[in-house]
Amino acid sequence: MKTIGTLYIVATPIGNLEDITFRAVETLKNVQLIASEDTRHSSILLKRYGIQTKQISYYEQVEESRSSELVTRLMAGENVALISDAGTPGLSDPGYRLISKAIANDIPVVPIPGASSILTALVPSGLATDRFCFEGFLPRKKGRKTRLEELATEPRTIVIFESPFRIVKTLEDLLNFLGNRPAACCRELTKVFEEYRRAPISELIRHFNTTSPKGEFVIVVEGKRRVKPEREESEI
Repeated sequence: MKTIGTLYIVATPIGNLEDITFRAVETLKNVQLIASEDTRHSSILLKRYGIQTKQISYYEQVEESRSSELVTRLMAGENVALISDAGTPGLSDPGYRLISKAIANDIPVVPIPGASSILTALVPSGLATDRFCFEGFLPRKKGRKTRLEELATEPRTIVIFESPFRIVKTLEDLLNFLGNRPAACCRELTKVFEEYRRAPISELIRHFNTTSPKGEFVIVVEGKRRVKPEREESEI
C-alpha cells in the first residue's frame, strides 16, 4: 500500500528565537523537507537549534507552482514542514494554496502551534479579548474604503497588521472612519525594543508624527460600543 506523507504547518518565533516549542524543533528535524518563506531568514533559526533538514523556498511569487511540486512530493511519501518568516504560515503569509491542495488530495495536514503576534498584541492591549476579529493588512487602495466602512460597525475588538511606513496613514484612516477609539500600537513583539503604546487613536497619531515609527506593528482597536436603548416610558 502506498504511503502518503504528512504536511506539517509549523509556527515559528515572531522575534525571540527561544519562543519555539520542543514539538516544532523535533518536527523540523524529522521531516524530509522544509518549505520556507525565506530560506536565508529561516537558516538562522535552523542553525540555532541544529536542524539540518533541507529547505526549499515557498514565497508568494512561486506559491502556485511550488504548491503543485510539494503535493507531488507529499504524495510520494515525503513529510514536509511549512514555515513562514515568523508566526503561523497562512496568516498574512503564504500557505493557503498548499494547504488547500493537500486537503484536496487527502494528504494529512497537521498544525504545530506556537507564537502568535495576534494574541501577543491582543491580550496585553487592555481591550476586550472575549471576541475579536483579525483583519491582517488593510487593502492599500482598492477596497480600502469599503473595508474601513465595515470595520466602523464591527462590535468586536479589531486586530490589524501594519508596516512602520504606513502606520500613521492607517491610524488616520481609522480615526476618520471609526472615530477616536481606545487603541494599542504594539511593535517589535518579543524583541529587544518591544513596545506597547495604549491611547486614543488621535494620541497615537500625534506620537508617531513626532517619533519615527520603527519595526512591524500590530494595531488593536476597540470595537463599536453598543448604545443601550432608552427604557420605554411604561417601564419606568
